[in-house]
Parts: sequence; C-alpha cells; structure tokens
Amino acid sequence: MADSLAQKSPEALWTKTQIAHSGTHHTLNNKPLYAARFLTVQKFHAPGLAPVQDDSGAYHIDITGNPVYPSRYLRTFGFYEDKAAVCDKNGWFHLLPDGTPLYNQRYEWCGNYQQGRCTVRGQEGRYCHLNENGEPVYVDRYRYAGDFRDGIAVVQRDDGLHSHIDLTGRLTHGRWFVDLDVFHKGFARGRDKQGWHHIEGSGKAIYQRRFAAIEPFYNGQARVECFDGSIEVINEMGDTVIELRPPQRTPLHQLSSEMVGFWRTQTIRVAVELGVFNVLPATTDELAQTIKLLPSLAKRLLRGLWELGLVRPEYYNNTDNKWFLTSTGELLTAQSEFRMDAAACLWGDDHYRRWLALANVLRGEETQTSPSYFEQLEGQTFETYYRAISAYAQHDYAKLPKLIDWNRHQHLIDAGGSRGTLLFSLLAQHPHLSGTLIDLPAVVQSATIPEQLTARCHIQGADLFETWPIRGDAIILARVLHDWPDEQAKQLLFNAREALLPGGQIYIIEMVLPDDTPNGGLLDINLLVMTGGRERSLKDWNALLAECSLKMSATLHLSEVSTVIVATKV
Repeated sequence: MADSLAQKSPEALWTKTQIAHSGTHHTLNNKPLYAARFLTVQKFHAPGLAPVQDDSGAYHIDITGNPVYPSRYLRTFGFYEDKAAVCDKNGWFHLLPDGTPLYNQRYEWCGNYQQGRCTVRGQEGRYCHLNENGEPVYVDRYRYAGDFRDGIAVVQRDDGLHSHIDLTGRLTHGRWFVDLDVFHKGFARGRDKQGWHHIEGSGKAIYQRRFAAIEPFYNGQARVECFDGSIEVINEMGDTVIELRPPQRTPLHQLSSEMVGFWRTQTIRVAVELGVFNVLPATTDELAQTIKLLPSLAKRLLRGLWELGLVRPEYYNNTDNKWFLTSTGELLTAQSEFRMDAAACLWGDDHYRRWLALANVLRGEETQTSPSYFEQLEGQTFETYYRAISAYAQHDYAKLPKLIDWNRHQHLIDAGGSRGTLLFSLLAQHPHLSGTLIDLPAVVQSATIPEQLTARCHIQGADLFETWPIRGDAIILARVLHDWPDEQAKQLLFNAREALLPGGQIYIIEMVLPDDTPNGGLLDINLLVMTGGRERSLKDWNALLAECSLKMSATLHLSEVSTVIVATKV
C-alpha cells in the first residue's frame, strides 16, 4: 500500500511528507511512504529527493524509498537549487540530482546553494563563494563567508571585521563591523565598538544609539536590549516605542562602578606584587603561608580576584577550596608569554600617581617639559615600563609581519623600538631583511639580539630628535609619535624623512581617533598626563604629515586599537 501511495502524483507528494517520530522513514498522512527503513532520514527537497543513511553509507532516495544513484558517502544533505552537499573520504563537494558531481574540486566544507551561490571552505581553511557551475566567483579568500540573501552576503576578513559583498564579490559599501548580519526588510544588524545597531544599504547607521543586543525590524519596529539590562521596542529612528523590562542596572550603579575602577587596578597590582599568580594553584592556607598573609585576609583577596575573573575556586575538602588561575589570570604570571604583570604594576603605581595631577594639567599649571617622561624613568620603574611595553608590542603587533609586503624592502629601521620585540619578530619571519633598532642608549643597552639574527640586526643608541646615524628603505614608528605634542612629533617625522631612502616608506603604528565614536578618549588623556602627547584623527595625521613633506598613501587595519599609516615622501 505504501509503494502504491508513493507512486501517485510524485511531484505533489514529497512536499507533504513528514519524518516519522522514529527518524527512520518518511510518512504521508501519518502512513509510511515506503517499506524501507534507515538509520536516519532528512526532509525531502526539490526535486523530490531526501538524504538518508543506512549501514551502507549516506545517499539520496526518491519518494519510493529507492536510491537515485549507486554511490555512498560519509554524509549527505538536502538539495538546494538542484545541488546537494555531500562528503566522502576526500572532502566535500556538490552533487546533481542524478548523482553526478558538479565539479572535481574537494573542499574542507560546503554550504547550500542560495541565489546561485554557495559558501565553501577550502583545504587551507579559507572561505569563498562558488557560482552555479561550481566555480569560485572571485579571487579573494576570507576568514568566513555566509549565505547570500537578497543578493548580499556577509564576509569576515582576518582581523575579525565584517562587511557585505554582492553576487560578484564586490564590497557593497566598504564599511567594516565587529559583527554583521544580512539585510532583512532593508536593514541589517551591525555591531561596532560601541554596540549593536541597524544599518542601511550604504552601511551607515540609521540612528545614533547602540545596544547590547537587537532583533531585526518587524513592520517598522524592533526589540532591543540596552546596556543597563532594560528591554524595549524601538522604531526606525531609534526612539523608544515601549519599555518591556526596566533597567537591571541603574545609571547611579553604573556611574558608581566607574568611579571605583581603582579598586580593580589596585587589587590586581597588589596581587601581582605579592606573587599570588605565581603561587596558584593552591588552597587559601597554602597561599597565605607561601606569601605570608593572614589566612582570613588571603581568602578575601582571592574572592576579589574571583570577582575580577582572574581566579576560580574548586571544591577541595570540607574546610577549604583550591584556587586556580583562569586564562586571563595566567597572563599575570612570571611564566606568561605576554608578562602583563609588569603592566599591572605600571598602571597601578607610576601612572596612578601621575593621574592625580590631571586637574593641574588641564588648567595648564603642569606640563611635561625637559627632562621628558622617558628621561625621568629610572630603577625599578624603568624596568617595569619597558617590560610592559614589550609585552604589549608582542601581543598587539603579532599580525604586522604578514600585513605588509616586506619583500619590497631591504633594510628596516625600528625607531623608538624599545628592546626590539617588533623588529626581531619581523626579521625572524622575513630572512631577506636586515634591520636596525634605534632608541635611547639607556633603553637599547638591555636589548639582546637573538643569536639567529646577529648577522642581520644592529642596535644603535641615539637621540631620535638628533640626526639619525642610519638610513633605510622602511622605517617603523610604533606608538612613538603619540608620546609627543605636534612640534616634537614633526621633528621626529622630519628626521625619519631624512633617513628614508628613495622609494621607501614610513610605517606609523598608532590608534586613530574615529570621528563618530568616543573611542580612544581616555587613552588620549593618559598621554596628556604622562608625556604631554596625544592621539590623533586621520585629519590630524594628514595635516601633520603634510607639514613634514610627507603624504599618507594608505592605512591598514592592524588591530582593534592600532592602525598602520603608510607615509611616503611628497
């Protein structure tokens, strides 16, 4: 009866089938569609075929329950636009309804066809889209690429930022977001550093507000969650239509939390100085005995570090917990690759004390004059400062060796490069390069060239405000210029220009202040307090470079907080 049922008007039947509760077959009107039973079945898709799996492998059946081709696969999926993703021992690819492979290439993973396009991930781990013939649509490869909807897809590049492309692979607006969705009824959900919001086709935000979470618009309204925990419905102008849940954190509580930020800074600093992170894992009593604290007070310190997400307790016995470091807490150990323990001491001691003079600095009553902040560093503060900036350099500049085409250069000057962390990394990954590290004599005397780089690397102690004793076709100024007001920054750029060989480039690594968000505002104040320096916008950088007979030829996104400004001679 089941077979005869399946043979009646097959085109109409498959759209009405369901998967049996057992998951072993399909039903029609609560009756088995065919006699066969499988380990698993999936839904029917046009042209009336369904993926199934039995002891012989995975394949597709028609509505009679019979295989439509003899091959067997590790996995099979539904047909979309008459193409189905399958996987064998050699990789993933697409089948046509008769079982013929659409193409010969094998991928690490395949998606489903939508609008004549399909996302695939190559064996090298990169994503792209295929056309209806199974050919790549464009030459670019992305960290991720999503399905097309209404002719638009989301792609993610290596730095984690997202944008939209059209069916040809071209960027539709050229704006990049921390996270992004496809368009729904004319708007897409996008997240920048400030939070989630809705954007139009040009990539521009349709309102100024930012949220912790948002839903797509539905008939002109969208449900959103605010950063204070409240939930509301907004219109397309970002105005509140109705409140669905009151704030879970009042503005007073939020402000209070910001005002006691020094609690966190000082708790971390003291824990580092006491050596807490180098002792764990340990029980409270073991920790107290090792670093000579009262057990009852050690327990209170550990609870504070637990609240900060730096340690975690595990049940140990009836009287005590054993405390372990979290992945964040491990950054504060002496064994950490990045050694953020130095930064904790720097922010919590020297910088903390200097910030107490902020009001006087803002009134113009105190300014950084000669000797500069760097010339005042001595003793333990000197060592702490340079260990801290070396740790940040190792982390923040990790992508620089592959971000720039270094093959065009021969000799690299890392000006103000501290102890050479960045320069050594670049030389190690680009054997054709030679390089010179230039910084104050007191700084570079503690720099040690790795043995494998001694033939290609040199260290030069010098004052960067004087004529540089070396020339190169590539010069790096990594977080150097932001330490100085414009006049001193121009002097450094003039000297860099004079040291630059014809056809060379200057790579300036800095935070670039955005025009539409407050990002970088506090760091800018920190520079004002510490060195008298400043962060700058792209407009500021263009003006500064122009005064030094230099021009900005490109900007490259290095990280969330760093941009590479490429400058050349005019």
